[in-house]
Amino acid sequence: MSRDDLINTTRAILAKGGFDISPLMSLRSVCFDVVGRRDDTLLIIKVLSNIDAFSRENAEEIKVLADVLHASPLVIGERSSSGPLEPGIVYSRFNIQIISNDTLADHVLENAPPFIFAAPGGLYVRLNNELLRTVREKEGISLGTLADVAGVSRRTIQMYESGMGAMIDAALRLEEYLDRPIIETVDPFEYKPDVSPRTYELKGNVKSGSMILDHLIDIGFAVTPVTRSPFDALSRNKDVVILTGMDNQDERLIQKAMIASDISRISGRHSVIIVEKKHGRDNVESTAIVSKEELKKMDDKNELTDVILSRGGKQ
Repeated sequence: MSRDDLINTTRAILAKGGFDISPLMSLRSVCFDVVGRRDDTLLIIKVLSNIDAFSRENAEEIKVLADVLHASPLVIGERSSSGPLEPGIVYSRFNIQIISNDTLADHVLENAPPFIFAAPGGLYVRLNNELLRTVREKEGISLGTLADVAGVSRRTIQMYESGMGAMIDAALRLEEYLDRPIIETVDPFEYKPDVSPRTYELKGNVKSGSMILDHLIDIGFAVTPVTRSPFDALSRNKDVVILTGMDNQDERLIQKAMIASDISRISGRHSVIIVEKKHGRDNVESTAIVSKEELKKMDDKNELTDVILSRGGKQ
């Protein structure tokens, strides 16, 4: 299946599952392919035929967006050099979870989340470690007995009780012996950031090298530059996050503004594009248009926020 077909399949699954999804991206070299929201779940998705093409650089780009927008990054793939991605299994690279469209459909449409995750050494399942420990202690079962049942060491049982994943056959033997549902599902939308939030933000006396972004910093915004995105930065004023773009070419400007409008709507944020000169219009859809000259005259972050809200409309 071509990458375009994979993207369309992903979009169709999400839409059928009740997600509000972004339109097809018309810009090339964007670090993500789909943005979707259902209730409190906001996903930033990259779709690849071969997940071996997913680079650390691409992962970091998506994670920056996910951290600032409070979203979960996800990769949808079809295969790797080892073979096709199996349904019902969650893979991962660079701390971003990877699943197939089959797994996505089971999770979103059938309410059948996966149970298995891939990690170095093989396939594993997650155990309810608290239940495992409670049942063992309540019923007076020794570590040695469980170790014999599972075919592992006493130390491994202790690690299971501390939260370590288990090989599938060992977990099944334990579950059968204890007669308790100790094997847990894996949430493919779960994301735990691997760095402190906002360590990449620029604020205070730090400079970005861009006159526009530097002025945003000077008037009080915390700015996170982003790459390979329909916008150039995420500007934060307390809890208000603004998708910030800069462009001068009319055709590209409209393209970027329309995509930014859709993403800002789905993510519950606001968007603005700073232009060299305004040509009469104050907005493209819900994206506010502000000229560099207007921005220069602003000396307070709330002034710009008010302009963006009035021109772009509240989300």
